[in-house]
Amino acid sequence: MKTLPRFLVGVLLLFSLVAAPVYAGSAKASNEASQATPGSHLASLVTQVTGIAISPLLGVSAVGAYQYFKAHTPEQKAQLPWFAKPMYWALGLLIAGACGLKDSLGVVIPPGLKKPFDMLELAENKLSGLVATGAVVPVLVNMASKSLAAPATAENPVHLVATGLAMVQFGAIHASWLLTILMVPLSMAVFLIVWIVSHAINVLILLSPWGAVDAALKAFRTAILGLVTATAFIDPVVGATISVAIIIVAYFCAGWAFRLAVFGSVFLWDFATFRRHRFEPAGSGDWVFLGRSLKEAPIRTYGRLAKGDDGKLRLSYRPYLVMPERVAELPSEGIAVGCGLFWPTVEHRDPSSGKSRTLLTLPPRYKGHEEAFARAYASGAQCDVGLRRGWALLRELFGGRGAGRPAVAS
Repeated sequence: MKTLPRFLVGVLLLFSLVAAPVYAGSAKASNEASQATPGSHLASLVTQVTGIAISPLLGVSAVGAYQYFKAHTPEQKAQLPWFAKPMYWALGLLIAGACGLKDSLGVVIPPGLKKPFDMLELAENKLSGLVATGAVVPVLVNMASKSLAAPATAENPVHLVATGLAMVQFGAIHASWLLTILMVPLSMAVFLIVWIVSHAINVLILLSPWGAVDAALKAFRTAILGLVTATAFIDPVVGATISVAIIIVAYFCAGWAFRLAVFGSVFLWDFATFRRHRFEPAGSGDWVFLGRSLKEAPIRTYGRLAKGDDGKLRLSYRPYLVMPERVAELPSEGIAVGCGLFWPTVEHRDPSSGKSRTLLTLPPRYKGHEEAFARAYASGAQCDVGLRRGWALLRELFGGRGAGRPAVAS
C-alpha cells in the first residue's frame, strides 16, 4: 500500500504531459450543455466509481437505471452498456431491497435465522464487487474517455486536446484509447481500496450477534452512499470532493479491512460448506488467525501455525497473502484451546499480570476438533470461552453443574 501514492502521482504527471484539458464550448450549444467541462466529467466518474465501490450491487443498478432513463431515443438505449438494461438493474435493485429489508427486520429476527442470509449477502457482495471491478468500472472509464476526447459539438461541448503529445509530434493520435489505458488502472485501484473497506462492514455484520448492530452498520454505509449521490446531483465537484475524502480514509483503513475480508471469507466458506465434518487438524502447519496484535504482525493475520522441536510456537505468514514470507514467534507457555460456541480460540495467560487474552482465532472448521488441536499445540489444555463460559457460570449459579473447565489453564 505504501507504493500506491507514488503510483497515483506518476499517473497524474503522465496524464498532464499526455493530455492537457482545454475548454472548448460551442456557441450553438444550450446553456445546460455549455456548462459541461472536463472537470465535471472526471468528477462524475470519481463519484460513480466511489459510489459503486461502497455498495456494488446497489451502485451498479442505480447507475444503470439512471443511464437508461436518461436515454430518450431507441438508438441511445440500444448503445447503453449491459448493466443499463432493465432486466439487470431491476433485478439488482430488487435484491438490494431484499437485503435492506433483511437488515431492517434483523432487530426482531433471532440471529440463528438471520445469519444464513448474512452469509448469502456476504457472498453476493464479493461476487458483485468482482463483476464491477472487471466489467463495469472499465466501461465507465471508457465512456468518460470518449466524452473527453471526442470533438466538440453542440451535444458534447467538451474537447480534450492532446497538446502534450502534440509538442513531441504525436498530435495526430486520437486520445480516447490513451486516456482509457491511463485511467482504467487508477480507477480500478481506487475501486478496490474503497470496496475492501466497505466489504468489511458485511464481515462485521456476519460476525455480530446483535441485529441492532447489523442495522446500524448497514445504515451507516447507506448514509455514506446517499451523501455521495445527493451531493453529486447538487454539484459534481462537491460530490467528487467528498468521494476523494472517502478514498483517502479508505486507503489508510485498507490493510485492516483486507485482513478482515480474508477473515470473513474463510469463515463464510467453513460455515457454508460445513467443513468441520470433513476436516482433521494436521498437527503442524494448521491455518489460523492472530487474535491480537504482535510486534511482528497485526491482528487477524492469516498464517500457518507450527510447533518447533524446541517447543516454541511460530506463525508463518505472508502480508497481503503474496508478500515474502515472515515468521512471528508466539508465546508457548500458559496457553489453552478455548472451546467457543461457534469457533475455538487459543487463549494465553500473561504470567506477569495473570490476565488472559485471545492469542489465536481458529476458523470454524476446528469446531469439534479442540482436543486434537490442544494435544498438538497446547499440551492438551482446554477451557471454555465466550458464550459457553457464560452459560457454564449461569448453570452453576442456579445450582446446575459446575462451571466446567477453567477460563485458561495455567
